[in-house]
Amino acid sequence: MEREQFKYSNFLDKRYNDKRYNSFSNFLKNRFGKKVYKVSVNAGFTCPNRDGTKGRGGCIYCQPETLHTLSFRQNESIEEQLSHGIDYIKKRHKAEGFITYLQNYSNTYAPLKTLRDIYYRAVDHPDVLGLAVSTRPDTVDKDIIDLLSEINREKFVWVEYGLQSANNATLEYINRKHTVEEFLSACNMTAEMGIKVCAHIIIGLPGETRDDIIKTARLLSGLSIWGVKIHHMQVYKGSPLETLYNNGKIKALTLEEYISLVIDFIEHLSPDTIVHRLVGDAPKRFLIAPRWGDKLGAIRKINRRMELKGTFQGAKVL
Repeated sequence: MEREQFKYSNFLDKRYNDKRYNSFSNFLKNRFGKKVYKVSVNAGFTCPNRDGTKGRGGCIYCQPETLHTLSFRQNESIEEQLSHGIDYIKKRHKAEGFITYLQNYSNTYAPLKTLRDIYYRAVDHPDVLGLAVSTRPDTVDKDIIDLLSEINREKFVWVEYGLQSANNATLEYINRKHTVEEFLSACNMTAEMGIKVCAHIIIGLPGETRDDIIKTARLLSGLSIWGVKIHHMQVYKGSPLETLYNNGKIKALTLEEYISLVIDFIEHLSPDTIVHRLVGDAPKRFLIAPRWGDKLGAIRKINRRMELKGTFQGAKVL
């Protein structure tokens, strides 16, 4: 008991301020000493699970249009998207520095020459401090990681790999078309080159139990993953998941169910892992379920429940 109290005291005082988890916003503030925001850029990539290489239609929850930002304009160049995104965020949030976030589809899924051109254009702005690349673990190789390592010498770089679950049966059901083992291989290769890794996971996937969710947290903790982005399963209009939901084959979590499960996940997650996101987000025009209200309200309830429970990130890490 004394060890847990000491651990939480360090957690609160040294790194996490008023939060009971290791938040991304606090990390950026401590890393750069100023207000830093991500700027999402659509670089025109596709996905091997859509173009026929591995499959078509994508993962059953995927609806690509949900990733378009408020400042997105069709057919803009990377430079134009960056400029408009930076202007928008400066006015809205008073940000002083920016991370270019290549978000749409699989942003390592192209020839090396194309990737080099895109990545360097994505950081060629005086206010851009780094580059975040979202992708699948089955679309990287040593040459791509070497390229990112090269940029990492000048800018702050991390790679976001979609895992979603540590259960291969779940990955097959949601049509991911990759395995947990491929995720592990990509993480190891990336970390060996000194590049930080952020994993995406989804809580509430069809058939997943509380034990599955804890297993995913323990897997990430054992890998010493730098960051994790936690989403709740959302049903979007036009996604394959919509049909399953309408036919009663799957259901969405209530907010109370999600709060309980996400706290379990956080308690089994290493306290050193940066939590980039606690709750998923999507434009209301696409969202069918669940409809919990505003995202910030859900986050406040999670924080409040952790406070009432007297728990914190890593409380149950063995």
